Amino acid sequence: MTPPPLTIWPLTGIGEVTTGTDLVEAIVAAAAGALVDGDILVVTSKIVSKAEGRFRPAAERDAAIAEESVRIVAENEAGTVRIVESRLGIVAAAAGVDASNTPDGLILLLPEDPDASARALAAGIRDRTGARIGVIVSDTLGRAWREGQTDCAIGAAGVVVIEDLRGDVDATGRPLAVTLPCVADELASAADLVKRKSTGMPVAVVRGRGDLVGSLDLPGARSIVRPAERDLFALGTREAYAQGQADARVAESGG
Repeated sequence: MTPPPLTIWPLTGIGEVTTGTDLVEAIVAAAAGALVDGDILVVTSKIVSKAEGRFRPAAERDAAIAEESVRIVAENEAGTVRIVESRLGIVAAAAGVDASNTPDGLILLLPEDPDASARALAAGIRDRTGARIGVIVSDTLGRAWREGQTDCAIGAAGVVVIEDLRGDVDATGRPLAVTLPCVADELASAADLVKRKSTGMPVAVVRGRGDLVGSLDLPGARSIVRPAERDLFALGTREAYAQGQADARVAESGG
């Protein structure tokens, strides 16, 4: 059976989001009755953070990054670039603390709980529209080994985040043994192609993957984070080398 076409478009007219903005109302109004069962809304995390009042004075940037971080993964020799694991489990530069598209003198932290934010949006929009939709909260992240950035899912509700294809077969009939596409990240990245970064359109609708939409109790984006015991790249090169030297010194001393 031929799959349905995939269609992605941005919602216009949402306007400036400030602390206390009702995002459900803003999104439903911008959608103007167009949402149907199976649609997936990809919402830029920045407007979620703004609505939740996650602002801090710019002068507190270092303190905010420290509070949002649980460990340093890697940093350059000058200390000007620091990759950390945030309290959300996300590995990113500066724990996602950002000053772009924010009022002068302020910085913005990631949402307190992106999965909870996604669930609240999905539940509210489902209630208001009657459409069984899913919600992905997206943010821009870099990638190890590759230049540039892409949008990824940091929150999700009512949508499958990882599609388990293990046990299926490919087009030639060969079994798929390890295929687990992170469809939430793929959808977030695809939606960013129409939202872009400076157009003032922070929400996109993805239509054509209704097979991924389900219960609000589905695992959220936090389930995408690889557990520490299976993380083969938990440290940067310099940090891993330093840790190895320290471990060697302890072993030599008999400690």
